[in-house]
Amino acid sequence: MNAHDTRALPRNGLPLTALGLGCSQLGGLYTAMADAEADALMDAAWAAGLRYFDSAPYYGYTLSERRVGRSLAARPRDAFTLSTKVGRLMRPDASVRPGDDGWAAPLPFRPVFDYSYDGILRSYEDSRQRLGLAKIDVLYVHDIGRMTHGERHAQHWDSLTRGGGFRALEALREAGEIGAFGLGVNEWEVAADALDEAALDVILLAGRYTLLEQTALAPLLDRCLRAGTGLVVGGVFNSGLLTGNGKFNYADAPADVIDKAARLAAVCARFAVPLPAAALQFPFAHPAVVSCLVGARSVAQLQQNIAWLEHEIPGALWDALRHEALIDEAAPVPGSAR
Repeated sequence: MNAHDTRALPRNGLPLTALGLGCSQLGGLYTAMADAEADALMDAAWAAGLRYFDSAPYYGYTLSERRVGRSLAARPRDAFTLSTKVGRLMRPDASVRPGDDGWAAPLPFRPVFDYSYDGILRSYEDSRQRLGLAKIDVLYVHDIGRMTHGERHAQHWDSLTRGGGFRALEALREAGEIGAFGLGVNEWEVAADALDEAALDVILLAGRYTLLEQTALAPLLDRCLRAGTGLVVGGVFNSGLLTGNGKFNYADAPADVIDKAARLAAVCARFAVPLPAAALQFPFAHPAVVSCLVGARSVAQLQQNIAWLEHEIPGALWDALRHEALIDEAAPVPGSAR
């Protein structure tokens, strides 16, 4: 597989490259990134053939969208696919400080959740202004779910459903202002619920269908395949655990998860395959998966991700992982027919 290979969303044919650039790092996630570094990263992604870019108002409190838009403004508009997110409105706030919500150098805006009809439309218009682009290809409803909202989830879910959030997205799609919409979330349960409420074109699911965890396989991925809803996977390294940083779901990993990661690494080592290469390639075996988003702090890190995706992996490695019960028996693996 090549990073620049293109697959299409089943419902509308919107093209996504196999590897897309997730642009949270351009918002300074945990570590500040200078404008020149952000420009170099976008240029390197383009030079490598990547044509799918994903941002969000939340990333750096609008910083990522501004940087992504500045870079893409110089590119032919029909040559790339751009997604951003709705669900948070960014309000001016001079009290914002470095480190707020993990953003090293955020701009002076504070996020306010709003999944209502008016909130979705306002978020969309604000993003167009920041990006400086007339059209956004994909809008994801960002971080709806209990993982983010806890006991307030029902309130926000009501805004998205009965409050007209999904209707706003449907109206934008019907008017041709966006090409597709879906959810961008870290939990499969809310994505499954959303399939009952709206005709989603795509779901961006982070961390729930990976080499380490396949909890979403039957309840979501197989269902998406039947429904014609494309899957974009994110978080394939499970917050970095599969690249060796000891984190899982953005926190210190529990002992049992660390043990499983070590067992995965041991099997990969027997076949001289880097664990991150297996982690990047594994999700693509499921026919619902269209693209994988990865972030990068530097050009070198981006190039490493591309090399991992294109690394040749023998079929015997997948057989060994299944034999040692390290992946779900029902999960397809690269090279298998399903």
